Amino acid sequence: METNQINSGSLESLKYGDTLLVNARKVKNDKIHLEFAEIVNNQTNQNVLSLLNKSDDAFSSKARRAWVTAEPSDATDFFNVDFGPTSEWYMSDKGEMMELNILNPTMQDVRCRLKIEETIEGTDWQNDNVETAAKRKGKNGDYITHLGAHIFSNTTVVLSDTDIEHTTLEADVVAAVNATQVKQTAVTELDSLM
Repeated sequence: METNQINSGSLESLKYGDTLLVNARKVKNDKIHLEFAEIVNNQTNQNVLSLLNKSDDAFSSKARRAWVTAEPSDATDFFNVDFGPTSEWYMSDKGEMMELNILNPTMQDVRCRLKIEETIEGTDWQNDNVETAAKRKGKNGDYITHLGAHIFSNTTVVLSDTDIEHTTLEADVVAAVNATQVKQTAVTELDSLM
């Protein structure tokens, strides 16, 4: 079976456990970024709400992403795809791009897979950019913490023909607060000041 076939998959048809080499983008120093996507199959933490609403787009699982910087000639050798200057690059608002959509890409006959590692010890960049780097409940939601510290979720690409074990941290439990209780507490505190 031939591997690394362009247009053998798509984000729309991606299933749990499958990986997609989405595209390549030219970046500085004559390098390229390869974008990978995978809908991570995390059996230990399946979300029942998502499962019971899988037909509703608002609840659909989204693919995790990872970007890898590469020398075009090395990427050509490993993926058997021409990343040279005369290949099918096109200009986009993100720069020069090449669509790939390679389902379950391999290097040296081993699958490329995404690996998620969550930590409370951010890199220097993550610690300096907590507002964009820390894990949140939705794009602009509250921060998710573990033992009171921000969670940073790092996604890398590894080679493996077996399921990947991800490192996920248990989120702190945030107690639901009743608006009436908050109002009553504020009134009580105000009364005690008078």
